Amino acid sequence: MELIEKIKSDISDNSIILFMKGTKDMPMCGFSNQVVQILNHYGVDFKDVNTLADPIIRVKLSEHSGWPTIPQLFVKGKLIGGADIAMELHERGELLDILDTSENE
Repeated sequence: MELIEKIKSDISDNSIILFMKGTKDMPMCGFSNQVVQILNHYGVDFKDVNTLADPIIRVKLSEHSGWPTIPQLFVKGKLIGGADIAMELHERGELLDILDTSENE
């Protein structure tokens, strides 16, 4: 399976997936850690993909999503955004509704 197909498959097969630097147990950058902490706050289960494991993941992911930076949070196959957008949605109380949608469908 080509890398882009693996990325697409991971996005479609996981209701919540975070492409990040490091892992959810050991984030390797502040922005990735910020999104992990937000998701942990809500107690949702999510898949993490360490983009540091293979630098080409970042290239192919950004080509697919149109989003240039890491982390990238996807819910139900839809790009939510990076750390700034996740934090903004969290602060406005909107992120939980987005995450809940993934659990109920």
